[in-house]
Amino acid sequence: MKLVPLNDETAAVAARVIWFEPPAKALSDPVRLMAYAMAHATHKEMRILRRYVSDDDFREALDHAPPGIIDPRSWAYWNSKMGRYPPPPLPLRRFGTTVGPDKLDFVQSHESGNPTPVRKPSLEEVRQDARTAWQKMRQKESSGASLEEIRRRAREDWSAKYGPGKKS
Repeated sequence: MKLVPLNDETAAVAARVIWFEPPAKALSDPVRLMAYAMAHATHKEMRILRRYVSDDDFREALDHAPPGIIDPRSWAYWNSKMGRYPPPPLPLRRFGTTVGPDKLDFVQSHESGNPTPVRKPSLEEVRQDARTAWQKMRQKESSGASLEEIRRRAREDWSAKYGPGKKS
């Protein structure tokens, strides 16, 4: 995407939509500037920017918009204006090497220092393993005593801790 030139009009728009940094710095990253403009610019400000930004540049700004800047309503509107209906998913923030649901990913095992690819389990496999572990734990807890025995022990423990003559 080509740069938006720095002049009085564009500096005023940049200063308003990216108020926390100088206009020259805001104009130096046109994709980020357009993302903030799509979310915060008025119609008049957008007309000023559109003099310098072609439809192809605008689509590029949509394709490479940083996550977390454009709200869902603005995202749907500007994608619709560019002929994209239904709009693609909003850009998402990603932390670490998280794998999306039901996807298999091959990552390097950094823990063991082994450079061979290791299969990373899918979200469904992780859920199934957790459910199995929980069921085993519940079976182990319930196999030893009846419900009446558990209640009797709980009453005794409570009496020993909070019964008459005990200060809390």
